[in-house]
Amino acid sequence: MAKQVVVKIDYLLEKYEIKSLRKLAEMCDIRHAALSELTNGKRKNINFGHIERIAETLGIDDISEIIDFVEVDGEKAQAD
Repeated sequence: MAKQVVVKIDYLLEKYEIKSLRKLAEMCDIRHAALSELTNGKRKNINFGHIERIAETLGIDDISEIIDFVEVDGEKAQAD
């Protein structure tokens, strides 16, 4: 099984009761398109500055609340 890093944007929106991805983007001063790509798994590289801004904005001390390392099947890993 292959492994993949996942940014848990949907989880954060729900947990911190943020109404939309656009609102989180405004709060963190991150482009909406960048957050959208992270949410949909379209972005190959993670900007750690973005992760830091999300953590600072939401008062998160544990990075595992923002990102996760999950197993994916071989076909999905090759498609990415």
